[in-house]
Amino acid sequence: MVALLRYCKPFMHPYFFPLSPSKTLLRFPILPLNSTINKRVRAICSKHPINGENTKEGETKKELWLYNTMSRQRELFKPKLEGKVGMYVCGVTAYDFSHIGHARAYVTFDVLHRYLKHQGYEVFYVRNFTDVDDKIIARANELGEDPISLSRRFCNEFLQDMAYLHCLPPSVEPRVSDHIPQIIDMIKQIIDNGFAYSVDGDVYFSVEKFPSYGRLSGRKLEDNRAGERVASAKEGEPYWESPWGPGRPGWHIECSAMSAAYLGYSFDIHGGGMDLMFPHHENEIVQSCAACRESNISYWVHNGFVTINSEKMSKSLGNFFTIRQVIELYHPLALRLFLMSTHYRSPVNYSDVLLESASERIFYIYQTLQDCEDALIQHDRANLKETVPQDIASCISDFQNSFLISMSDDLHTPVVLAAISDPLKTINDFIHTRKGKKRELRIESLAALEKTIRNVLATLGLMPTSYLEALHELKEMALKRAKLSEAEVRQKIEARDTARKNKEYEKSDEIRKELAALGITLMDSPQGTSWRPALPTSLQQEPAIAN
Repeated sequence: MVALLRYCKPFMHPYFFPLSPSKTLLRFPILPLNSTINKRVRAICSKHPINGENTKEGETKKELWLYNTMSRQRELFKPKLEGKVGMYVCGVTAYDFSHIGHARAYVTFDVLHRYLKHQGYEVFYVRNFTDVDDKIIARANELGEDPISLSRRFCNEFLQDMAYLHCLPPSVEPRVSDHIPQIIDMIKQIIDNGFAYSVDGDVYFSVEKFPSYGRLSGRKLEDNRAGERVASAKEGEPYWESPWGPGRPGWHIECSAMSAAYLGYSFDIHGGGMDLMFPHHENEIVQSCAACRESNISYWVHNGFVTINSEKMSKSLGNFFTIRQVIELYHPLALRLFLMSTHYRSPVNYSDVLLESASERIFYIYQTLQDCEDALIQHDRANLKETVPQDIASCISDFQNSFLISMSDDLHTPVVLAAISDPLKTINDFIHTRKGKKRELRIESLAALEKTIRNVLATLGLMPTSYLEALHELKEMALKRAKLSEAEVRQKIEARDTARKNKEYEKSDEIRKELAALGITLMDSPQGTSWRPALPTSLQQEPAIAN
């Protein structure tokens, strides 16, 4: 089914104004398109210049470059309105728990959302829910549940998943079932413009009237079907009254109508997974243009797949893991780090070894920052000197520059995650080495380093509510994966201590190796033996994320 669009009565984009997301479509001002509007838009922009007010202290704002799928090249990001960004991301079809392919998409666009805000932009972010669809109806029939009720339930489950993954809420999250009038209006306009026709209650879109169809995905028009339809209702299915009889929207019309309703027919960024490039986004483009010839989206951004054994993860192939299944065993922020450790346009291969490595890495980050907080807690930060040694100032500056350059170069999160190693190592030197403990302005340096890393983690969506709480949760999940309790680990540590006292070194080494194989690493110190999660030695022959 191809989608059709909303009528092309030009109106001021909602993100021109500080509207609350709770305001409805009908309250958006509808204005005639003329020079008065253009003058007003310029006036609004001049009052809200982008000055990097959200850019952290000591950072310099960098120009953002994004890869545009339509042009197949990186392009300098220039919003249609200075200082304001309109972004639409295609949301889930809510009929089941979301899998980590969905997590990959929405973490990607959460990173973009966060970085745009960090750069000082006011972002109006729209992410829809599809709650009317063949898959929803089939699942509802299977469970003996009302389709809209089932979809509402899984919409709520999805929102919980996004909260676990630290994805910021979009500005608005429209649902198809709440926007039927806008969809009908769009279909009417497309028919009136001569690009669609009705046959026996179904509305068909004339794809052949758009020679440019396929430009986004690279497919040729002759490879596709000549007509696509918006469906009439079948017996027992949800339906809405329309000029063509009782029916429901096809899959693609919804995003055209809802993006136009909230952002206008011309906005900055449209995003989604690569699997949506065809037919969903291709159909959106021609439908929107059929309803309004001025329809234009500046940047089409698509994220790569999550794969298992080089095959795309998807529900239809039956080779998927839900977000809930993964976070039963791995911390949600370890999953987020795993997804960000590969550039968003590249495929990321799902494996236990990579998730274990991400868990070990994020534990190291939070443990270092917790150790830093412990060292700082005895000092009043307000009374600390504002200066730090030159080498520490250079370390901080280099990290900030790496962050800005990498993120501004099409969101290269893997480079940022690698660059964080230097300031973390410096913190550990200050805390754990004799030389570091004697350094001049040691406490000031620790405070400045921790603040810088914290700001970057917050922009990446990796900042926990509490380092201590996150460390506890990471250890609990490591024990769960190892199928051990804290008491059992302590017993093994005590048995190893006894063996060492008795000079039974082979036995003590065997206990260490046994725990290491399960992802439990022992650490000896003058205060005794403690443990931390680590990549299980049984998995270390596979490639992992380097620390």
